[in-house]
Amino acid sequence: MDQIQAMRVFARVVETGSFTRAAETLDMPKGSATKLVQQLETRLRVKLLNRTTRRVTVTPDGAAYYERAARLLNDLDEMDAAMTQASGKPSGRLRVDVGSSVASLIVVPALQDFYRRYPDIQLDLGVGDRPVDLITDNVDCVIRGGDLIEQSLVARRIGNLSLIAVATPAYLAQHGTPSHPLELEAKHTMVNYFSPRTGRPYPHVFEKGAERIEIGGRYQVSVNESNAHLAAVLAGLGISQVAEFAAQPHIARGELVEVLTDWQHPAIPMHVVYPPNRHLSARVRAFVEWTAELFAKNGMGARSARDAVPAPAREALAA
Repeated sequence: MDQIQAMRVFARVVETGSFTRAAETLDMPKGSATKLVQQLETRLRVKLLNRTTRRVTVTPDGAAYYERAARLLNDLDEMDAAMTQASGKPSGRLRVDVGSSVASLIVVPALQDFYRRYPDIQLDLGVGDRPVDLITDNVDCVIRGGDLIEQSLVARRIGNLSLIAVATPAYLAQHGTPSHPLELEAKHTMVNYFSPRTGRPYPHVFEKGAERIEIGGRYQVSVNESNAHLAAVLAGLGISQVAEFAAQPHIARGELVEVLTDWQHPAIPMHVVYPPNRHLSARVRAFVEWTAELFAKNGMGARSARDAVPAPAREALAA
């Protein structure tokens, strides 16, 4: 029995609550994961897990063993990471979760540059606006926009997201161009975005000097994914505030028109977030630094002019 591998499997079962999920995150058959934990229990002569047909729970002895095993595994990972850093060549598998529009319009188009710098890193890129659980889903880091909700995680602010109000020329020709945010509630149809985490719709926020207005607005469609959100606006279904970096190419081609230009949505902070036990990973460090540089190149750096404006909690719109 590979005791270290057995400990890793046991730790993943505790963290995910499932042999199936643990095996998936470790890229091994479920039967192999089950056998390794059974061998570990035989070696220790103690029951670590309670198994039923519906769930797996940790025993008191298992909880105590997990606490010490997790520390040992973290020490081993940090030791490996330190040696990798010393060699100056980050390598291995990196699991990253990125929101839809950031992935398709910013990260993926620039990956050739990332691989020129770090050819030995293998990137598993999860894409979607729905937040993931970094521990349960075995993700090394995520890029997300909005206020930080989970205080136990470590975050590096890499930039800001600007939102602008846009609509198609055809929509504006039919319904008119608003000159004040309050007209959106009285005369216009909105395309809303609702939280993938809570299901609640986000208001459209407009600020001008000390004045702040939040608009709910009538809508025919509300979505929870950023690419579909922009697609709904491009389809002429209404006015909405969308990511400036995503809207600009369509504005340049005349497919969208920015409205209410003298009003601003407060900047949304962008972060790379990762578990505290992975802060020494050379792979994560390399990706974080590269991402911060990438956002700066795209005019979304953390020190942009709008950086001083606090953002409301909007955890996945920038994703």
